[in-house]
Amino acid sequence: MRTVSLTRRFGEFEAVRGLALEVRSGSIFGLLGPNGAGKTTTIKMLTTMLAPSAGHASVAGFDVVREAVAVRRRIGYVSQMVSADGALTGGENLMLFARLYGIPPAERPGRVADALSFMGLEAARDELVRNFSGGMIRRLEIAQSMMHRPVVLFLDEPTIGLDPAARHAVWQHLRDLRERSGTTIVMTTHDMEEADLLCETIAIMHRGETVALGAPTELKRSIGPEATLEDVFLHFAGKGGEDAAGFRDILQTRRTAKRLG
Repeated sequence: MRTVSLTRRFGEFEAVRGLALEVRSGSIFGLLGPNGAGKTTTIKMLTTMLAPSAGHASVAGFDVVREAVAVRRRIGYVSQMVSADGALTGGENLMLFARLYGIPPAERPGRVADALSFMGLEAARDELVRNFSGGMIRRLEIAQSMMHRPVVLFLDEPTIGLDPAARHAVWQHLRDLRERSGTTIVMTTHDMEEADLLCETIAIMHRGETVALGAPTELKRSIGPEATLEDVFLHFAGKGGEDAAGFRDILQTRRTAKRLG
């Protein structure tokens, strides 16, 4: 995946300005930034939901504007919004997505069985999704997005709202997915632990621009010997004072929640 001077304007406001990124095939790439930094707009352009105002982007080797259909056939996307139907079982949800993706009828049962097995949901095949836990729903949504075996998987806050055990389960499944299929994973997150443990490379966005890019270890080393990824985030994306204060509040809330169990 590659972007060159990727820009998106809404009137006179530039939500993304001159973005230059290159994501290595088969890697896990994290896109970080405070609310309003341009992450969601970037993802929408890369998934062909929003046309760039200027610049270029290619995903899986195809231009997101000129070859949008080819891009859509090769990507999976899991948004923050719940995409699974609670009135259907786990297996029925996957069969529905198999049909939506145009998978040949003869292949659908095998694909569904493989997806359930890989995401550890075999026992939930005939259970209504409305009875799933948050972690199970997220794993099902990732399974849905992988039914057509995409080359690139986009994840928007993949573990938001999940308890620690569910978060770690999703993380392990994402690692396994990358190892088994070589899928490139591009994810947004506000969870610094998640970014640090999962992503080989991260880009930090601030006010529509990339302000830091590199491996988590390199970025931490650039700040200081004891620096955390939270320190890196605040250093690069907290320049406006207001953003830094808001992010510190979020970090403090999450730290308190972890301490209290």
